[in-house]
Amino acid sequence: MPHNQFDKKSQAWSALFSEPMSDLVKRYTASVFFDKRLWQADIAGSLAHAEMLQAQSIISAADHASIQTGLALIAGEIEAGSFQWKLDLEDVHLNIEARLTQLVGDAGKRLHTGRSRNDQVATDVRLWLRGEIDLVLELLIELQKSLVDTAEQHVEVIMPGFTHLQVAQPVSFGHHLLAYVEMFARDAERLVDVRRRTNRLPLGAAALAGTSYPLDRERVASTLGMVDDQGQACVCQNSLDAVSDRDFAIEFSAAASICMVHISRFSEELILWMSQTFGFIRIADRFTTGSSIMPQKKNPDVPELARGKTGRVVGHLMGLLTLMKGQPLAYNKDNQEDKEPLFDTVDTLKDTLRIFSEMVGGQLNPASGVKEGGIGVHPEAMERAALRGYATATDLADYLVKKGLPFRDAHETVAHAVKAAIAHQVDLSELPLAVLQQFNPGIEKDVYQCLSLRGSLNERNTLGGTAPTQVRRQIQRHRLRLG
Repeated sequence: MPHNQFDKKSQAWSALFSEPMSDLVKRYTASVFFDKRLWQADIAGSLAHAEMLQAQSIISAADHASIQTGLALIAGEIEAGSFQWKLDLEDVHLNIEARLTQLVGDAGKRLHTGRSRNDQVATDVRLWLRGEIDLVLELLIELQKSLVDTAEQHVEVIMPGFTHLQVAQPVSFGHHLLAYVEMFARDAERLVDVRRRTNRLPLGAAALAGTSYPLDRERVASTLGMVDDQGQACVCQNSLDAVSDRDFAIEFSAAASICMVHISRFSEELILWMSQTFGFIRIADRFTTGSSIMPQKKNPDVPELARGKTGRVVGHLMGLLTLMKGQPLAYNKDNQEDKEPLFDTVDTLKDTLRIFSEMVGGQLNPASGVKEGGIGVHPEAMERAALRGYATATDLADYLVKKGLPFRDAHETVAHAVKAAIAHQVDLSELPLAVLQQFNPGIEKDVYQCLSLRGSLNERNTLGGTAPTQVRRQIQRHRLRLG
């Protein structure tokens, strides 16, 4: 039969049925045009399975060699773009198996001994996702490095720190960026944990109950690198759970959703900071667009779209949770619906991390070896904004506490001082000493040091604080951690 030509006998279950599947049902139930991205994982799993079958004397050495040769040819065809994916063959697994049988005959038919598509697909998705997690972890490192680099350039830049989007206290812009480094570091920790649970072998569970063949599942797991930190094989221990579990996909989607929420929070700040109202930063032109009607506009499309895509990723998480909530054991066709949301989540997260890393840190200039074109900062605008909100009021309260006043009394005293500054339309640091002493006679000339933005910043010199000394220590810690 010519390559991939379909007839009734090519269906894995055709002998039981008296009529062919309708074209509408074929299109409705087929997954090949989105799950074909699993082909490398499918071939890797099949090679490991075949090697074990031969080692266990379940298939002959000749059949094993034929399977290896056939799968290598198929991999070459797929890479070259000449492989013909057929809707009639439903999914990536049957497409590859049918082509293998066409190439090597009965040896190809023996490959499926001791396994089902149920444990096969669960293995393929785990193998594929494991590789994608590794890529995401690399991208998270690059984004953190971009943030650290930018933070290091702006340790001494003072900006207003906000609570309730109201000016609260002055902070270092570098310190502010490092807050996101902490978030993305936690995202990486979560993904490492997800990877550990993803990296377990379902293959050998067969359809749901295991198999009567003497399989060596630990051998397959070791071959596929599904091992723990001590090199011990990680195998799903219950056949029913092995074929029906999609916790790993849900966990990944949850970790991805949290990461995208962090991206979205950062996006919101970039959008605010870039607006004329703030004027704190500029974003390189290649990450922005103009208006079709207003020639003066430069719109932060990348952060806005990332903010929107966060809802898409969170929606996929909700979809996967809903997909699994009513399923009885073991495998059900519902589980075919796990792939498109999972695939889209991975693609969206990778693309977002990649573009944000360049947008924040810039692009490497091959000639100079220096990154260029990252976020541009307007320090003067940041400092002016910090001065507008009486950001050193807490510093004055702390000053009075050190003079012996109880904090609640100091808080009340400073509130009256702020009222006076508002009335005179000046900053606290611009109030004459005589006026400040009206609120508390213990105030002396040294108060102006703590009322300055720089003095306030330097005073926060405790672990995790915004003092430049502390920020530089954190930058060094992150550089050692990120390598």
